[in-house]
Amino acid sequence: MVPLSGQSVKFGMRFSTTSLNARSLVASETRISRWNAVKAQPSTKVLGDNSYVAGPFGSGRIADTVDDDILEIKLIRNYLTPRDSPFVMDDNRGGGFVGDRDKVRLHTVEYESAGSAGAFCADGMISSNGDEDTCLMLPEWAIRSGPRRTIYHNPKEVLAAVVTCGGLCPGLNDVVQNIVYTLHDHGVPEDNILGIRYGLRGFYERDAKPITLTRSLVDGIHLKGGTMLGTSRGGANVKDIVRRIDLWGLNMVFVVGGNGGNAAAHAIAEECQATGVVCNVVGVPKSIDNDILLVDRCFGFETAVEEAQRALLAAKVEASSAYHGLGLVKLMGRQSGFIAMQSSMSSGVVDACLIPEIGFSIEKLCAYVSQVFEHKGHCVVCVAEGAGQDILNSQGNVQTDASGNPILQDIGLHLRSELKKYFKGDADIKYIDPTYMIRAIPTTSNDRVYCKVLGQNAVHAAFAGYTDCTVAMVNTHYVYLPISTVIQAPRKVNPKGRRWNRLMTAMQQPSLV
Repeated sequence: MVPLSGQSVKFGMRFSTTSLNARSLVASETRISRWNAVKAQPSTKVLGDNSYVAGPFGSGRIADTVDDDILEIKLIRNYLTPRDSPFVMDDNRGGGFVGDRDKVRLHTVEYESAGSAGAFCADGMISSNGDEDTCLMLPEWAIRSGPRRTIYHNPKEVLAAVVTCGGLCPGLNDVVQNIVYTLHDHGVPEDNILGIRYGLRGFYERDAKPITLTRSLVDGIHLKGGTMLGTSRGGANVKDIVRRIDLWGLNMVFVVGGNGGNAAAHAIAEECQATGVVCNVVGVPKSIDNDILLVDRCFGFETAVEEAQRALLAAKVEASSAYHGLGLVKLMGRQSGFIAMQSSMSSGVVDACLIPEIGFSIEKLCAYVSQVFEHKGHCVVCVAEGAGQDILNSQGNVQTDASGNPILQDIGLHLRSELKKYFKGDADIKYIDPTYMIRAIPTTSNDRVYCKVLGQNAVHAAFAGYTDCTVAMVNTHYVYLPISTVIQAPRKVNPKGRRWNRLMTAMQQPSLV
């Protein structure tokens, strides 16, 4: 890459390891001078055989490729100096490197016709919920994630920050740990990795000062649930956050969050671009509800399903041990019913599953439960927390939380009340709500490995010069996705899809609409 005015961009911060304030010494080039350099940069640059189209914060489309049908990622390579990866000497411990031209196909199924199962959008498009009215246009390919032979930061000059946002989810500590480990492996000094406390507001609130993330500090945190950094909802004062990024001289920021956290990361990246702050902003998608668009699964989801099964199996024992026993279990799932669907399918004990994507009638549900009583004497019902909100909010008075999410009414308690009224004491109802139990636990082995890869690939993205992107598994391969793409809409259960159909077949549940 051709550096600015023949010189590489100097971040110029000299850091003292004694205090955070010492990190804020005067930069050798001020933010204004850097921004003037950014504005003076030409809009595109095509360089050689293995180069990119990239102007000021350019996209990651590979120059001169035959196939341009690829999801583009923003780059800030023009303002950084390329160098060999520290792992070149041993070919990345024998594992090799990912090429800049490596890509992963986003569309893996070609349908015979529009009538084929799962074919709800035209070729090259996807739907977040199986509705042809919500089809989103996508290119064919995504950029493959992983370590590059060429990196664009001097590890000794990296100052990185890690922040966790939103609700708890199994695996947060795992991701934080592996971001820290991978930064250290690249040669980033231990004192140059900051942990932002209690979510995004930790960037600027005085009572939430950052901590230094050393290798010894994060050792063993994967064995605990929650997040060692703390978390919170909302608090995305983007201008204040970017001011802190600039003041502290941060050149890498890793945001571990859901749709709201990734939207904040996108806004931070855009503000960095608008103000000339050269910093790689990389997201790691977190959602216990598994509702991030395009992603095969979010970390922590499998752990949550495993724990949710325990509640369903307990409900089965309670229900089957009583005359007309009814086990009612409420699980997480605000907009998407993936936990309820997957837990019901895997447990094999659920007779009725209610999710936000599919409406239901209280009268038809009660009548169906009565039929199940006649057939086998007991019944288990699983309901996602976001199901039936149209019933509970019939007057339309919906409040929102700090993240802008609707505050849900308690569908579990409402169903218990309605079922009691219907059966008039002729049903023994046991209500179980394991909501916070399933999200506050350490990861299972499969999720733990998944978190390791996500944390590693997030760091590889930053060293490769990518920004405003998130790392994910798509079609079983790890890719980088533009944050703007994954936050367009939440991913939802497809009511006409194969997975929901399999569950309905297994339970023999009729339509309850």
